Amino acid sequence: MKVVLFCGGYGMRMRNGAADDVPKPMAMVGPRPLIWHVMRYYAHFGHTEFILCLGYGAAHIKNFFLNYQETISNDFVLRNGQAELLSTDIADWTITFVQTGIESPIGERLRRVRPYLDGDEMFLANYADVLSDVPLPDMIERFSNSDSGASMMVVPPQSSFHCVEMDEGGKVGSITAVSEMPLWENGGYFVLRPEVFDHIPENGDLVADGCGELAKRGRLLAYPYRGFWKPTDTVKERAALDYAYSHGDRPWALWERAAASIA
Repeated sequence: MKVVLFCGGYGMRMRNGAADDVPKPMAMVGPRPLIWHVMRYYAHFGHTEFILCLGYGAAHIKNFFLNYQETISNDFVLRNGQAELLSTDIADWTITFVQTGIESPIGERLRRVRPYLDGDEMFLANYADVLSDVPLPDMIERFSNSDSGASMMVVPPQSSFHCVEMDEGGKVGSITAVSEMPLWENGGYFVLRPEVFDHIPENGDLVADGCGELAKRGRLLAYPYRGFWKPTDTVKERAALDYAYSHGDRPWALWERAAASIA
């Protein structure tokens, strides 16, 4: 299936100042940018046709792939000054780069790449700023076996805050961690049918408009997941992922586990 990646936002909370024009998906996690890790995850499951919804900082993303160096993440033999790769990662990928506007909301970005989906019965979508080890084949199968118009992964709230229950006099009855409450939030991994386009107006939003209307009609399927899921909304969160990567703690890198099992 084709994979639509939304990678055109400003990512203001990830920036180091006004001079920093690197889009959030290009923030580094180990030797590769965040967007590469997301794409490598999908490619691990055989989904290698990508449509990038570009916007702010598009040149950074284009230049990364136009000048891609396979030797950074693959073993190779240097013979007579020429690198002979022992493995590759993006050689079989097809990447469509589409400028979808600087200020466009997610729903509008999706609308603008619709012609590149070739009328497929189903397709995948992702914010390109979240890493997870969610079992994608299972998520796809559940959706495929349903008659829903869209499916979204949902995860427990990630906030470290606590909710306080109190009476009218201000006396506290209980304190509960947000993560322990019976709540779920959007995890950013979607499986969609073209039906979703029927509910996204011009300059609309994928979740509030598209998924919201499908939910009202009983046609939105949730995929609850309590496994590894990490956002990169802030510099602190990105730094934590980078630290984990450098210390060999990268559960999202399912392709590395597969390679280790073969070896």
